[in-house]
Amino acid sequence: MRTAMKSARIYVGVAIILVWGLAPFYWMAVTAFRDPRYTFDTTPWPTHVTLENFSNALSTSNGNNFLRAVGNSLIIGGVTTLIALVIGIFCAYALSRIDFRFKYIVVGIVLGASMFPVVALVTPLFQFFTNIGWIGTYQAMIIPSISFVLPLTIYTLAAFFAELPWELEEAARIDGAGRFQAFRLVMLPLAAPALFTTAILAFIAAVNEYLLASQLSSDKTEPVTVAIARFSGNDPHVVPYAAIMAAGTVVAIPLVIMVLIFQRRIISGLTAGGVKS
Repeated sequence: MRTAMKSARIYVGVAIILVWGLAPFYWMAVTAFRDPRYTFDTTPWPTHVTLENFSNALSTSNGNNFLRAVGNSLIIGGVTTLIALVIGIFCAYALSRIDFRFKYIVVGIVLGASMFPVVALVTPLFQFFTNIGWIGTYQAMIIPSISFVLPLTIYTLAAFFAELPWELEEAARIDGAGRFQAFRLVMLPLAAPALFTTAILAFIAAVNEYLLASQLSSDKTEPVTVAIARFSGNDPHVVPYAAIMAAGTVVAIPLVIMVLIFQRRIISGLTAGGVKS
């Protein structure tokens, strides 16, 4: 009886978490497929189904350019993830494997950078990028994004590298490999699950950034988060909520599908190194 009650509590807790996490996405999708005249209908399932909202979201007749914004987000997120991953791999390896002076001060600086409020950087970055003529360029959004994504990359990978067996690297060194060769040929392949997980998390974090992008981008370089926030409809005095929901659905569904497909790799990467052998 106690076992059954315990299992029931677990399932109820999981159900509550699922509803809490997925309900906003479900309501966004329901509204996206609903006729704009019934946008505020509270029926919890799709009614007055139409694809008009998706057509409006993809249309450029009202000054919106959603597809270009999606491309901009892919460029910004992809370049940010690639650079942060390359730098983060070496930083994480050094912090987890090499003893050097002021090591913990470096760790503290990385931690402080991850906790620094973004809003405090908007004005100085806007002024600085204005002075050097970078406002409205990709690098104006990529470089700040790297500084926010890099701490996440370093901490995720450092925890994994710290638990990898030293013996494998030492064996490679004994066989004549240099430190970099041992790292590249032995340690890096073992870190593949953590690298995959970190890349997904870093990409999502970079794509979701809004505050800096809203101030540093232009019409040609704005990412999808800014483009959706600036959506305009046929009536300039009415917010096109249905089209916004359709655009959000188009952006969210590929990410959800990607996470569902690679969930095993993501979980294995997050839990790797969590238990000592």
